Amino acid sequence: MLSKLFGKSKQKTIEILAPLTGKVVPLTEVPDEAFAGKHMGDGLAIEPAEGEIIAPFDGTVSHLIHTNHAIIIEHASGLQLLIHIGINTVALNGDGFQARVSSGDTFQAGDTLITFDRDKIAAAGYSSVTPIVIANEDDVKHLQHMVTSGNVTAGKEILLRAEMNS
Repeated sequence: MLSKLFGKSKQKTIEILAPLTGKVVPLTEVPDEAFAGKHMGDGLAIEPAEGEIIAPFDGTVSHLIHTNHAIIIEHASGLQLLIHIGINTVALNGDGFQARVSSGDTFQAGDTLITFDRDKIAAAGYSSVTPIVIANEDDVKHLQHMVTSGNVTAGKEILLRAEMNS
């Protein structure tokens, strides 16, 4: 009741749009056990067709990894999403990754968060498949996979729908 009076009620269901354009890959097929085994959280991955990560919802940058290959973003509901560009790409030490935001920044759905060079990732021998996972699964009551295969366009398709705990 008080949250309604003071306007602090949190949205319970969040739709997560595709943060990049490419082919949807089931998380279990990602060539990294930490993601494939869902140890980092549930979600899916995308094999990128372009080198741009856009915001899948309005929110805040919780943490930008210093090498710019991964970012954790947070929705006003408290939902945290990890977007990890490529597998083992931390070894590139930031080469080929350009952050357009910093930790603490706010953003709107569709804003560019990170750009990256797919050719540079491939030339170094790494996969550019990009896991997109819920970083705080314990706060999510139900996660629905809206797309499980095929191609998606950044900012167009709803990938995941998360219902938050009360």
